Parts: sequence; C-alpha cells; structure tokens
Amino acid sequence: MAAVYGAYDQAALDKEYDNRARVAEHPRHIEGWAQRSAEIRNQMTVDLDLAYGPDARHRLDFFPAPQRDAPLLVFIHGGYWQALDKSFFSHIAPPYIASGIAVAVLNYRLAPAHRLDDIVADMRLAVVWLAQQARDLGIDAARIHAAGHSAGGHLAACLLSDGLVRGACGISGLYDLEPIRLSYLNQVLALDATAARRLSPIHTPPAEARPILLAVGGLESAEYHRQQAEYVAALRAARRPVIALTLAGRHHFDSVDALCDPQDALFDGMLRQILAPSF
Repeated sequence: MAAVYGAYDQAALDKEYDNRARVAEHPRHIEGWAQRSAEIRNQMTVDLDLAYGPDARHRLDFFPAPQRDAPLLVFIHGGYWQALDKSFFSHIAPPYIASGIAVAVLNYRLAPAHRLDDIVADMRLAVVWLAQQARDLGIDAARIHAAGHSAGGHLAACLLSDGLVRGACGISGLYDLEPIRLSYLNQVLALDATAARRLSPIHTPPAEARPILLAVGGLESAEYHRQQAEYVAALRAARRPVIALTLAGRHHFDSVDALCDPQDALFDGMLRQILAPSF
C-alpha cells in the first residue's frame, strides 16, 4: 500500500492511533476510573454539573480547596474528542485538594455532532467562565492551570496557546493533527488540511513564556512519542519553558493515573508548576 503519512501506509497509520486495540485490557482501566470517581464524589465536597454555557454538555464538576484564593487545576478528559465524559475522572482531584489546589473536571460537546473548532471553543468558554466566577468559587483567577489526557492534552495545549491558563500539562497528548486527519479518526472528525493545521498546538506556541509539562507513556506507539518530541522541539525553538517526561512502563490508559499518583514524577511536576510563585 502507498504511504499516506511519513513511512506509514493507511493500515499502519491507523494502528498507531488505535489505542483500544493496542491495550486489550482497556475496559478494565475505564471501569476502574468510573468506580474510583464515583467513590470520590460520594466522599468529597463537590459541586456537580455547574453550567458554564447553554449546551447540555457545557457542564463541569468543581472540587473546592480547603482555603480561599486557591489555584485551580482544570482537567480535560480524552476519548478522541468523541467519547467519555467528566464522570470518569473525579479521581484526579483528591491529591490536589490535599495540596490546597481546587479542581474542575470538564465536559465538552463531542464529535461527530460538533466540529473540533466547537470543542476548542467550549474549553475557552469554560475557562473564561471559571475566571469570572473566581470569587464565588474561592479560586485565584490568575492561577488557573489546565491538564488533559490524549485529546484532552490537545485541548489543554490549545488553552495555553490562547493565553487563557497560566500553565498546562499534556499526558499522551495530540499536538499535530495532520496524521489524525489522515487516519481512520477523520471519519468522525471531518478535518480538512486547513483546520488540522489551525487547530494543531505544534504550530501555535504560546505568545508568552507559560510553562507546559508533557508526559507520554513509555509503552505508547511511536506516533505518540513523535507527537510529544516534535511539540517539545517547537516549544524550545520558540524559547518557551517545557518539561518532558516518559512514564516508564505505562500505556495509553494508565498514563493518566500518573497525574494523581503522589509517588509519580508527573504529579510532582504538576504540583511544582501550579504552586510556583512566578515563572
């Protein structure tokens, strides 16, 4: 078969991005997220389904910090912009709350009913709403950070490029959408070449020196490693602060768990970013 991207033919490119096929035990991980998150919502103080916009998917769950004027971590779920929701990721919150950081876990509209431009706009709307509600929520609007997994890593990076967050973290994220456009995923996303470039954070480094922490599972496909490496190179070429990690022994579905593991370097790096007095 002819190459469609780099040295990849269609089947090989599709395989690089088919994470569920790559990790046979993925249902166990997804079920585990749901179970742990339900337990967390029963145990912790949380404001569920706060509306940040008019659509039914414009909802977020807010976990307040114990003190006022707290920094905020915004978490954005993955699912290739077409699956999952915030209810799977409440388990991210506890170690950050214990460290004095409030947490908001976001929903957004999904493909194919909505284009990727709409989804990026949802994340902008959510962060602006959170900043506007800062006094009522007890957070510091100047210390909002975004973290996301997979497609959520793409959306967190978009927020950083827009200057809407103080810092960001991408976990096994997607920063170059051209191979996504050329893969099986575009049957749902319907990206053209212009949109793929416009919505790729690799082409839009932040205008200011806002830090980003990037991590990729050691067991991820070569394309995920390339995505991170080339985004790191673009950020460094623009003289933007970036820290890059490889999560040894982790695959696509357990890489996100490192974000809330107090023993993991990813959690430590995110904590340092959020609590840093200045950049």
